[in-house]
Amino acid sequence: MWLFLAFLLVPLIEIALFIQIGGAIGLGWTLLIVVITAVLGTILVRAQGMQALGQVKSSFNQMRDPSEALAHGAMILFSGALLLTPGFFTDAVGFALLVPAVRLAVFKWARSRIKVATFATHPTHRQDPNVVDGEYTEVDPDQREVRGPSGWTKH
Repeated sequence: MWLFLAFLLVPLIEIALFIQIGGAIGLGWTLLIVVITAVLGTILVRAQGMQALGQVKSSFNQMRDPSEALAHGAMILFSGALLLTPGFFTDAVGFALLVPAVRLAVFKWARSRIKVATFATHPTHRQDPNVVDGEYTEVDPDQREVRGPSGWTKH
């Protein structure tokens, strides 16, 4: 039901805003504002998207919960789609989602309403990052079966 209302109301709000703003400042200025917000939005989304991607990578590298970084990335992606959509209302929501404090508030609100599975590691102890655990079997060179080439390489 909410999705239906959004698809119904958002275009109506955009049309009303285009009529009001276009009547106040003129068609040329209205179209120029729409194009400028799309270009500016693209630049901001690219910069913040790269930053969010770095935060996701950092979360995985440090074995921390990546849900907040992933949510920020998703909101930045959504804001980019809104900013590329012509309109004043979608631009306002898109620019609002580019503000980190707004994204954090949306994330906290969503997290309070959605059950988020936790992200955990299972090491029993801390190891030196330069040490690789593995298993091996010692093979006696005299008893080793001699075979031909594996076929993976060409001679």
